[in-house]
Amino acid sequence: MPRYLTMIRIDEKNAPADGPSPELQERMGALLEEITKAGVMLDTAGLRPTSEGTRVTWDKGELSTTDGPFTETKEVVGGYSICQAKDMAEAVEWTKRFLKTHEDYWTITAEVREIEG
Repeated sequence: MPRYLTMIRIDEKNAPADGPSPELQERMGALLEEITKAGVMLDTAGLRPTSEGTRVTWDKGELSTTDGPFTETKEVVGGYSICQAKDMAEAVEWTKRFLKTHEDYWTITAEVREIEG
């Protein structure tokens, strides 16, 4: 069965300072329990802020590192999931349900990509 990586992109500058509301956490927890019991979810997690991250770049034979925050970037990957689904349509449907757990003031983009191999 194909596996899919979903990268959740957020704008750190506009994300709620206190993080997800308790209601969102409850809705998200219920959906994650459902998707796990359905045998679809393999792994998922949120990511720490980019202020705690480092980018490593290989450019024309030179390695460089940049410590966060990455202020030039509008959207960053704020979380991910790896799931197995029968096809891309099913993976996208679960992703839509995940995004709908959020309140209207959130702006989130999810990129769903099949894992090769």
